[in-house]
Amino acid sequence: MTSAAYDSNNIFAKILRGEIPSHRIYEDNDTVAFMDVMPQAPGHVLVVPKTASRNILDADPAVLAQTIPVVQKIANAVKEAFDADGVLVCQFNEPAAGQTIFHLHFHVIPRYEGMALRPHSGQMEDNAVLAANAEKIKAEL
Repeated sequence: MTSAAYDSNNIFAKILRGEIPSHRIYEDNDTVAFMDVMPQAPGHVLVVPKTASRNILDADPAVLAQTIPVVQKIANAVKEAFDADGVLVCQFNEPAAGQTIFHLHFHVIPRYEGMALRPHSGQMEDNAVLAANAEKIKAEL
């Protein structure tokens, strides 16, 4: 278990509370999925449990049990919506592993043979593009 405390003012907690807008593609009682504003490929989605935890190291196993089926559902929808060859599902734990937002989240990214991922550069995608990509995924759900 990690010793660091959960910060309820992280950006994903603010998105979950509706304080920051997002392009949500899926929501149930336990989980929200929304478009990554700095996508590494068109169709990059984040799946976030509503329960507060920093990452997989301190997450309640029951939360993981609720979240993983949603990750699978979103991965299938993203693959179909973007006619992808595959789907990358990844999740980072603590700074040494690349975690920058300390609320448990899963990246779901469509992948294509021979095409590299864009770097997570800090460059925000156009809002209209995110909205259109969200609609493509919602149509597959």
